[in-house]
Amino acid sequence: MTTVSTTPGTTPVQPLPTPQPAMRLREIVFGAARSAAVRAAARLGVADALGETPETVERLAAAVNTEAGPLRRLLRALACYGVFTEHADGTFAHTDMSRLLREDDPDSLRAISLWCTEPWTWEVWPRLEDAVRSGGNVFEETFGKEFFDYLHQDAHESAQVFNRAMTTSSVQSALDVAALLDLTGVSVVADIGGGQGHVLASLLEKHPSVSGTLMDLPGVILRADQRLREDGALAGRATIVAGDCREGIPVAADLYIIKNILEWDDDSTRRALRSVVAAARPGARVVVIENLVDDTPSMRFTTAMDLLLLLNVGGAKHTRQSLVDRLSEAGLRIGQIRPVNPYLHAFECVVPD
Repeated sequence: MTTVSTTPGTTPVQPLPTPQPAMRLREIVFGAARSAAVRAAARLGVADALGETPETVERLAAAVNTEAGPLRRLLRALACYGVFTEHADGTFAHTDMSRLLREDDPDSLRAISLWCTEPWTWEVWPRLEDAVRSGGNVFEETFGKEFFDYLHQDAHESAQVFNRAMTTSSVQSALDVAALLDLTGVSVVADIGGGQGHVLASLLEKHPSVSGTLMDLPGVILRADQRLREDGALAGRATIVAGDCREGIPVAADLYIIKNILEWDDDSTRRALRSVVAAARPGARVVVIENLVDDTPSMRFTTAMDLLLLLNVGGAKHTRQSLVDRLSEAGLRIGQIRPVNPYLHAFECVVPD
């Protein structure tokens, strides 16, 4: 049981030695228990109920309306992975990871933890073998309809969790993107397939002389960042356009940003990139931001997302080389490739003369 508490007067349980290969494999096989434990703690609100000092299980159980015995078992299992820590006196305390399950944490991963463990995931993961054999998603065969149709028609709570998770992830990464990009010489930015426009909003806030356009599907832009909407703080410098970037991009800009949308089948990816090149003037910058399944410190995370994409929509995350190949095929000239944060890379490109 790992992690160390800095709370005076308490003694953490000492970490155990690294297990041997056979035990590590057993732990991997029981990985579903770990995911389920995180989900249970998030739904019960244990992290929100636990304050900044160690707490007894009995008091926590009363706060989250559970039995004390089973809650202790749940917390002990999570403490093995650094989510909460158990002290020698039987109390539990926060760790850096458990705080991320709090609703009020500025870097909260509660919504994402729930999204990745939604009920439908437990039905498609066992069919990974079928997806690997066929190379296509198994979601439609399992549920009788395509992934997003199922979410919005049959799984309304899951759709809401998805929206919260995507918003959380986008807001957090938008600040990293804004910190990375140099907008010297840029007057107009276009955020293509930009979802709610958090990246665009962060850039416009940081660069008061820049204006921008958010483009995404009609149903997506209905939830656009309030800062970009009419009467929003950035409305005077922002335009919102409905459209499918695979069909064309009616936007002229100095810089085009494409973030986390090149995860479709190859044909859709090629069409989207061709649309950008067709819309852009020679010399315009194109920055493609994606998770990679190689050459990244977060490969356990990105390769897991890659497999989930295979299962639910038949998509895929890119390797560095596969994305370079797609960008080159589209006619873009590739410059720097830089990490945005531990799980995103930015590919700086230019539309050639």
